This record gives sequence, C-alpha cells and structure tokens, in this order.
Amino acid sequence: MKKKNIATKQKNYNQLIHSIGFILEQGRKQAYQTVNSILVKTYWEIGKNIALYEQKNNEYASYGGKLFETISQDLKLRYGKGFSRSNVIYMRLLYLKYPKSQTLSDQLGWSHYIELLRIENDLERTFYEKQSILEKWSVRELQRQINSALFHRIALSKDKQGVLELSKKGHIIQTDHDIIKDPYILEFLKIPERAVYSEKELEQKIIDNLQMFLLELGKGFTFVGRQYRISLGNKHFFTDLVFYNRVLRCFVLIDLKIGEVTHSDIGQMNLYLNYFKEEENSNGDNDPIGIILGSEKDHLMVKYALGGLSNKLFVSKYKLYLPDVKELEERLRKILKG
Repeated sequence: MKKKNIATKQKNYNQLIHSIGFILEQGRKQAYQTVNSILVKTYWEIGKNIALYEQKNNEYASYGGKLFETISQDLKLRYGKGFSRSNVIYMRLLYLKYPKSQTLSDQLGWSHYIELLRIENDLERTFYEKQSILEKWSVRELQRQINSALFHRIALSKDKQGVLELSKKGHIIQTDHDIIKDPYILEFLKIPERAVYSEKELEQKIIDNLQMFLLELGKGFTFVGRQYRISLGNKHFFTDLVFYNRVLRCFVLIDLKIGEVTHSDIGQMNLYLNYFKEEENSNGDNDPIGIILGSEKDHLMVKYALGGLSNKLFVSKYKLYLPDVKELEERLRKILKG
C-alpha cells in the first residue's frame, strides 16, 4: 500500500511539473508574439515618419541615395543595433505596402514581413501573408514556399477569379482537388537532377526529410506509415507512403514512380483505394485519395487511364529542382489578362 501511495504521489508530482512547463511555454510564446507585434507596429511608425518626411521636404529616397544611409547611421549612434540601412529601407516599405497599420498581423514577426516585402507583386505577397497565418509557417518555411513558387503552382490551376480569390483568402482546402499540386517540388531531397536512383532510395530520402515533405503536401497532413501492407488472400501489396488529411478526413495514399507513370500504375493505385475503403476506413472517414508521383507524365494516357474511375485518383509530376519562376509568372500573367 505504501509503495502504491508513493507511486501515486510521484505521478501527481510529474503531472504538476508537466502542467507548469506547459503554462510556461504558452506564456513565453505569447510574450514572444506580443514583443514581435509591438516591434512590427513600431517599425511601421518609423517607416511612416520617414515617408512623411520625404513628402514634406520633397526628398524622395532612392535605394542608391544617401538618405537611408544617413538615417541608419544617426539611429545606430543614438539607439544601437536594429537600424541597418536595409532595415530602415524595409521600415519605409512596410508603411508604403501596408498604409493602414490595422492590416498588419500580430501572428507574423518582423522577419516574416522582411520576406514578404521582397515580393514585388501585390497578389503574390498577399497570398503568402494569408498562407503564413493559416498554416503558421516559420520564417524558414515561408522562404521555402516562396522559393518553390507555391503561389504560381496553385494559381496556374485556376481561372482569373480563382487567382484573385487565392490572393485574398489564401489556399483553403475544401475538396480533394485542393490538396493536389502539379508539379510537386522536392528540391529539399538534394538529389542531383541527372542522378540515377531507385524508387526505394527516393522513398528513403522523403522519410529522411519528412517535415519538409509534409510542408510541400500542405495543411492537415499527418504521416501514417511507409510500405503499408495490403493483403489479398496470399498476395501482398505495399503502398509506398500513407498519410491522413485531418481537414478532408481521409487517407491519402502516395506511390512513387521513377520515370513515366503507366496505366498499370494507375490500376494498382485504384486497387489500393478500393481496399482502403473497405478495410481501413473508420466511421466518419471519407473516401481515400490516391496520388501517383512520377518524374514524367503522359497527359493523354493519364486522361484515358483515369476515365470512368470512381475513386479519387490523381497523377502528378515531381521535380527535384526549383521551378523557373519567370516562366510561371508569364503563364500566370496570361491568365490574369483573360
């Protein structure tokens, strides 16, 4: 009995320490967000004063001019660090791009806004701002999504009105089509473009970089398993990667293919989806989604192979390098003109 009381006391004490730790972490997080929010608003006010000074004195600063350098030197002498020439430029730009301070988000820090202010296109910048808030991106994650041209990759699948909505609201997942990208960018695997590798090696690289792969997949994905076994009688099949999407409430099966996706790959994925519907889904789960990722894709073959299938099955390309943003911008410009 005495040992039981000691164990109970120890358990209660551990719970106390855990609770205190949770409260402390939450408090620190809120304090950090508050400090960041105040810092952004402070820098906005400084930027506003610089812009008003320019107007009043008819002295419009060029990025190669002396005004920013002079302001930077004087502020550093009086107030110390934090007033580099580039920082002063971004403070002014923050005010010019966000004339109303109420539009600044208290969920984003100054480092987030520096990345956003580097984006010249207003539609693109607004999208990344909304998406950073929706998905709680760190600065590093935001940088990666900008570099991988996420906005362009999603926008090119929409019409003009859809692009404008994407910019205003961010990428909101409501249907199975919303989670699909084409192409998927896997530059974080650091596989040279012309390297020879197997499907097993590609899968292992993804597992080794699972956090980045989840970021590429998008909101709501959780990892379930790899080489997920499907047994039919005495035959066994293995799905490369299985995820669950919390937003759509469904399993997402991913098969990896080196080279071009074939019609037999599509048939195999269709089998997997039928199995999951019957054997793996629980009450409340929606029909599973299948994604076949290949380095090549024959659009006509895919069209005919998918025709008539009732399952939610998609074929997308993956690329091992960052996309040509200028090319994507040109294609998007044509959509916006239409």
